[in-house]
Amino acid sequence: MTFAYLRPDSLPDALRALAEPSTVALGGGTDLLVWIEEGLAAPATLVDVRNLPGAAEITVGADGAMRIGAGVRIATLAEHPAVREHFPVLADAARSVGTPALRNMGTLGGNLGQRPRCWYLRRGVRCFKNGGTACAAVDGEHHYHGIIPGGTCHAVHPSDPAVALEALDAHIEIVAANGVSRRVTVEALFSGAAANPAAELTLAQGELITAIEIPAAARDGVQHWEKLMQRGAWDFALVSCAAVRRADGAVRIALGGVGAAPWRVSLSVEEDVASGGLDEESLDALAERALYDAEPLAQNAYKVTMARAALRRAMRRLIATA
Repeated sequence: MTFAYLRPDSLPDALRALAEPSTVALGGGTDLLVWIEEGLAAPATLVDVRNLPGAAEITVGADGAMRIGAGVRIATLAEHPAVREHFPVLADAARSVGTPALRNMGTLGGNLGQRPRCWYLRRGVRCFKNGGTACAAVDGEHHYHGIIPGGTCHAVHPSDPAVALEALDAHIEIVAANGVSRRVTVEALFSGAAANPAAELTLAQGELITAIEIPAAARDGVQHWEKLMQRGAWDFALVSCAAVRRADGAVRIALGGVGAAPWRVSLSVEEDVASGGLDEESLDALAERALYDAEPLAQNAYKVTMARAALRRAMRRLIATA
């Protein structure tokens, strides 16, 4: 297929272009170009947003908060000194993404916006995300699908950095075609991902993710990342876990590979971990309670076991340094 290619050097120009029908933002292109090649997307115009001012910059404010341009490469995120020092859970999550080539091409904004790797969707099978009314995986092959219900679709979102950003309480800056910006949580960005037949992100036509902001309160403390894969490297997560114990003692824990969006465990579990003084029996009980609402399909109950084990290791790490 053919399409037009634009590379604006200002945000207003990019937004004007993205407001047009059948126009799509292009970051690293590691997922989007595959969609086009396989006939799953047919945009009339690609708008390369990597050249926009600030898109590839990482800045730290006077208060310690961090702002990451949506065009920052995943490899840059993984090796940036300030990210590694103050937000190591994000650096570790970025380092676990794909292959070195993919990390050097892919951008953070594109990583958040990538589509699920569900083979039914990717092969054009009629399913909830591809013109149907039901999830084809439910009665089919679903070893790698989700265990946390969120809607009709059972595919999981593949982004590793998104899980770390949920644990860090990051906010996403989104700018609309009229130039008005809004900030949303990671949870809000993915709200209704399993119930939306057309997309996973809550972006309107013409809206663009421009930056990711991490609050100063989330820096330092104790931060933990684990990614469980079928292969030892260069694979998507079966289950991942990002856990943060802030300097003020507050705890946030999120799981990946279990649902259509990064999934944060309940506040009551986090508060119990923050209270400390937990023995192994207590950790087992908390991990069990965290997955109480899990609803695995016939072939993927093993993910519940893996998630519980990952949660126990994360909680053990957080309380060991409390």
